[in-house]
Formats: sequence, C-alpha cells, structure tokens
Amino acid sequence: MRSLRLPAALAALAIAATACSSGGGEDDGNSGSYPREETLYTTGTAWGPPTSWNPMMKGQYAVGTIGLAYEPLFLYDSAAGEYVHWLAESDEWTADNVHEITLREGVTWTDGEPLVAEDVVTTLELGQMEGSPYSNVWDYVESVEATDDLTVEVTFSESRPQEWMNWAYTNPVVPSHIWSEMSETDVIENPNENPVVTGPYVYESHSDDRMVWERNDDWWAIEALDIDMDARYIVDIVNASNEVTMNMLTQGEVDLSNNFLPGIDQVLEGDETLTSYYDGPPYMQSANTAWLVVNHDREPMNDVNFRQALAHSIDMQAIIEGPYSNLVEGASPTGLLPAWDQFIDHELVAEEGFTFDQDEAVAILEENGYLDEDGDGFVETPDGEPIELTLQVPSGWTDWMESARLIAEHAQAVGINVTADFPEFDLLVDSRNSGDFDMLINNERQQSNTPWTYYDYLFQQPVQEQQTTVNFGRYENEEVWSLVEEFAALPVDDIEGQVELSSQIQEVQLTELPAIPLWYNGLWAQHSTNNWTNWPSEAEDTPDYPAALWNGWLELSAVQMLAELEPAAE
Repeated sequence: MRSLRLPAALAALAIAATACSSGGGEDDGNSGSYPREETLYTTGTAWGPPTSWNPMMKGQYAVGTIGLAYEPLFLYDSAAGEYVHWLAESDEWTADNVHEITLREGVTWTDGEPLVAEDVVTTLELGQMEGSPYSNVWDYVESVEATDDLTVEVTFSESRPQEWMNWAYTNPVVPSHIWSEMSETDVIENPNENPVVTGPYVYESHSDDRMVWERNDDWWAIEALDIDMDARYIVDIVNASNEVTMNMLTQGEVDLSNNFLPGIDQVLEGDETLTSYYDGPPYMQSANTAWLVVNHDREPMNDVNFRQALAHSIDMQAIIEGPYSNLVEGASPTGLLPAWDQFIDHELVAEEGFTFDQDEAVAILEENGYLDEDGDGFVETPDGEPIELTLQVPSGWTDWMESARLIAEHAQAVGINVTADFPEFDLLVDSRNSGDFDMLINNERQQSNTPWTYYDYLFQQPVQEQQTTVNFGRYENEEVWSLVEEFAALPVDDIEGQVELSSQIQEVQLTELPAIPLWYNGLWAQHSTNNWTNWPSEAEDTPDYPAALWNGWLELSAVQMLAELEPAAE
C-alpha cells in the first residue's frame, strides 16, 4: 500500500525477474516455467521473501494464503453492501444470541478429507490460545458446537453481530484433522509450507522474489457456484522499486500492480493498454482513511480547541494536488469511506465539520489563549509554555513524508510550531504503541463490512499501556464508547439502527475530534490489458470487485475479481 522501497538485493532480484519474463512467451525464471497466457503476474503486497503460509501469522503470511488458499465462511461485497455465502451455504440467527451456520456439502480439503463442521469448531477454538490473532472473539462467544457434520451453532455470551460477522468473513477455516493435533507453538509460529486448503489455488513454489500459486482444478466453487479461474498460475513478485514496477507494468510483464506509483496518472493517460478503476482522477477507488493521530496524553493535543484549530489549518487540496497528483480524495470529516456514505450524517457534517480555514484556526487559537507572547512567530500555551510538536511518518514512505512536510507548513502558517520527522518504521511503531509521540499519520483500518470497525479503531476502551491496533491517540470517552458497543450489538440488516447510531457517534466525533481524517488512501490498482482483460472499472459492463491482493481484500470479493479475468487472446 506504500511507495516501493526494498534493499538493493531484492531490487536486483526483481530486475532479474523482469529480464526473465517476456511479454508473450514463457517465464523461465527461478520458480519454474509458466505459460504467459495462463499466468497472472501481480505485485504490490509483499515487501520481502515469502516465509510463511500460516493464516494465524497475521501480517506475515505469503500473499494469497488467505483468500486464494484458505477460505472464510463468507465474503463481503462492499460495492453491493452484502455478505456472500462462501464455505457457508446458509446461515440463520435462531435466537438473538445463537448463529447457526450450515456448510456446503461436497467441499474437500486438498488432502481429500471433507470440510466438516468440526473444522469451524477447531478454527474458533484456536482463538482460545494466548497468541491467537483473534483471541478477543472469546470475549463475546460463549460456545461453538458441531450439531451435525455440516452444521455449526455459535452461542454468544454477548450478542455482537457486527463484530462477529467481521470475524466470520476475515478469518479462514482450517482443517481440524491437522490443526487440532498441532501444539500451540506450531499453531502460532509454524510456517506451514505447502498448506492443506479448500481454495481456488494451492502452493506451487516460492523463491526470494516471488510466490507462485497453481490453480486447484478440484475447487468446490467450480460446480457449486459455476465460477472458474482462467489463470492457471498466479505469480506475485516481491516489491523492489518504483522504476522496476513501472517498467514491468508498461511492458506487460506485470498484469496488476497494487502500489502507489508516483506519475502513474500520466502513464495511464498516455498508455491505452493500462487501466484503472476510473478513467480520470482519482483513478483508483478508496481503500482506507489516513488519519492525523494526536496524542491526548500530551499538551496541547488534549485540548479540543487546539485540535479544532489544527484541523482548520490543514490545506488538504495542496496535499491532493501536490504529493498525490490528484490520485486521492480528501476525507469526510467523519473519516468514513465513500462506500459508507449512507452512514454519514451530511447535515451534521455541514454544521459541525471542519474545513480548511486559516483565519478560523487563528481565531480559535486566540480565543482560547494560544498567543505568540515572545514574538517568535509561534503561539504558546495559555500557561505561556512553548509549543514544539513533531509529526512522524515512516522513513521511505515518500507520499506521506511530503504530506507531513506540508501539514507542518500549514500548522506553522497559523502559528503552531510543528516539524516533520521520519523515523524507521519499526521505531515509529514502538513509539506509537507506547504513546511516545506527539502526532503521526496512520491508516490501519481499511474498508470492511461495517463502520463499527472504524469506530472501534477511534474509540476503543480501556486504554492500555501498549496500544497495538486501535486508539493510538489514547482518547478516553466512555460515553461514545458505549455507543460503539451498542453499534456492535446491532443486527447486520438493521441499517436504520446503524444510521441512527452513526449520527450520534459522529456528533461526539465532530465536536471532540479525537483524530483528524485527512485523505482516502487509494486502492492502488493499475492493470495491464496486454495479457488479461475484463478488469474492474466504473463502466457498467465490467466487474465491480476490488482488484487487490492486499491482505484482507480477497475476502472483500477480490477473489471474485480473479474469476472474472479473461485471457486477452480470447
């Protein structure tokens, strides 16, 4: 999702891959020989060699481990706003706190064993391990039981359908006959090479610069859903550099790039073989919101008046037209993505939402005692203390670095002393998690099945000593958190209730500004039509599924996008 940056050794590997692959023949690289007309080449997700195929190792598994190989019970189609039955053939809430799920008959694992209800039971029970990435599911799940070979009954101690369905489409089912016999260490740490799966692709090979998946011709969906994959192989190339990726893309050696590529707007305008979702700016759909996260444990960020002034100081249009060359759009003051537009209270936003207004920023500062008493051009706190703030983004994230510089300049223009700083990513994460920062930019919650995931990101209580996934700004408000908890308990089809609660949450959010939404980070997806066609676009006669292999997006129906692709030769 970031600009490309990797060590020279991997860059050399990718250059070698470029040299090995020809536009119309076969790839004779170090992972085998793949007919070009049957091979989909992708890049943009992997930042290092594939080393794990363990779906429990979130953020570390090879591209496609979840979605191509392991599959969830449901998909979520964000364009249609609906759940898609996948390994689950049907489901029913038989009581407010009981969800009954019936699996498809005839689904088999790649070792020949049938998919059974006990697989779902084991998958959920793995969450009881301390190191499980979804141990929090047992905060509200009371029990899970296989009532027959294909039926699972999940009983909840606390009914939280929004949160539960988020788990049900983002987490894959694993085979009980293998995983129930594994030690806790192996479950959490084993690389699980050559995994036993149900999905449309199986492990073929890997090397330092690529991951190769081969089509599973016994995939259950061929018969059950009448869908098939034309690509026999998917070869995902490890990111190397912007230049290498752009060259591979324009030469038709990569079919799909999921990277932010500076200058891609000019390339898209000048090369008819390259496409994106939109014909013009912003070219790409929105994937997540970039937030300016402020540390509420530090002055003056703990003053809502200061936060409001800071928000009014930011000229988003300068960022959109500058670092991004109109490849992104400014975010709603609510931060909710365009796919969640129905949940935005637009009247409330018009009344209470912030806009770029330097005069308003200065007025708010003056009215609340933030004055430049020493004449250095920067305001002090109402107590007369100097303000010297640092805005951090990771080193090498070039678009964010330039954006941070501009945000600092905008703040300085209204008298707030902010400087941009670019630590290494791991150092920034350590500081972020421990609360040792002033301000930073973060976008770690993406499009999902429910706005609840964004509200959970902003408001989750209680604040811990280490905040590793949510509420990095350490904002504390029990009133709004109770509203978020109410949201989690709403039935998934209660849209009216979700709209009403969203409005109440947004009233607090717009007044308090716990974090400042900046722009919608793009669903970076540039496609070559040299070898594959029928890519998603805004046109009515093309698919509307996301063209992304990022973690989490195959479950957001990107796997259906792959099924829609057609060889260009046809």
